[in-house]
Amino acid sequence: MTALVRHLGILALALALLGACSQGESYDLVIRGGMIYDGLGGEPFAGDVAVDGDRIVAIGALVDARGEIEIDAAGLAVAPGFINMLSWANQPLIEDGRGLSDIRQGVTLEVMGEGSSMGPLSDAMKAEMRDRMGEIRYDIEWTTLDEYLSFLERKGVSPNVASFVGATTVRVHELGYEDRPPTAVELARMQELVRQAMREGALGVGSSLIYAPASFADTDELIALMGAAAEYGGRYISHMRSEGDRLEEAVQELIKIASVTGAPAEIYHLKASGRSNWRKLDRVFELIESARAAGLAISADMYSYRAGSTGLDATMPRWVQEGGHDAWVERLVQAGPEGILMAGFRNPELRPLIGMTLAEIAEQRGTDPAETAMDLVVEDDSRVDAVFFLMSEENVRKKIVKPWVTFWSDAGALATE
Repeated sequence: MTALVRHLGILALALALLGACSQGESYDLVIRGGMIYDGLGGEPFAGDVAVDGDRIVAIGALVDARGEIEIDAAGLAVAPGFINMLSWANQPLIEDGRGLSDIRQGVTLEVMGEGSSMGPLSDAMKAEMRDRMGEIRYDIEWTTLDEYLSFLERKGVSPNVASFVGATTVRVHELGYEDRPPTAVELARMQELVRQAMREGALGVGSSLIYAPASFADTDELIALMGAAAEYGGRYISHMRSEGDRLEEAVQELIKIASVTGAPAEIYHLKASGRSNWRKLDRVFELIESARAAGLAISADMYSYRAGSTGLDATMPRWVQEGGHDAWVERLVQAGPEGILMAGFRNPELRPLIGMTLAEIAEQRGTDPAETAMDLVVEDDSRVDAVFFLMSEENVRKKIVKPWVTFWSDAGALATE
């Protein structure tokens, strides 16, 4: 059993024991009288939950059972734990396995792999990772994705962990950062890397198509990779090519990949970015629900707020980034420098700017916002983490009620210290 699927054991055991009525048993912990949500989509039910060690061992009317610790959950909800469908805890968990910012909110499973994954790695990729490390520094003791997840398990982490294999990762493994289609031989090798990751327990293929070199992949390449994953029941999950001006076309590409491969597909952080695109969300709903009605398993996940987070470099035109992103300079215009908040720097000298807007930093420096953005990326020698206030609050409300939409942090699992 791989590290990727062991988390299923907890829920499976709990469900197997559902309704058990233990007489006189002693447990480490008994949670009493809560309204139990088992995560399967059914109606909640009142009951008790018993835990020994790190396993749920009984659920039901545990009237005569006793716990070394007992918690009165009357009037409260009890659930097996929340799934963070888009987590960037891959490096933070190496530094601090507690994952406090998530575990204290009830998150018990971190799902990683938005475009890039922690394996498979070549020697060149390992060298690049070492060169790009920020505050969190570590030895790369793994090559495959399974070896990374097993490394976390041996180290000891609070949450369960799972991952998609990154389409970007397998592309870089075989092509580096070249903007060209793979040869037939290279594509076959990329497919085999996907198959290997799937045999090791990956959930499917994850892509992030607004970022280079992921943006260099055409639809046929993605279909080929996802076809390999579909042989093992894998799912496609994608940060689509556009969340703004070409949003509908991006959704259609995802639906095509699902249709051709027969695989379930999910949209990462479903959104309509920029005021001029807010109206497109209803059309996106139509596309998704029409595909679902036709038998395709299309779903999405979302921010539960109106801001999104990515690199400050995403505001820059293609020539600035040497092909790093599609021409998203409009983001700077749409969000406005007042709507772009600095969230993270590698350079310690720039960290006092965290929490300031691009407009405030530009005013402080006496430079215009566009120049300031480019200067910050150069000075930090990174993409610069930023938060963009680009979405409609009304659209957030529309998405949040859809039964095929889930939630996540799109962030690391950090401790305040």
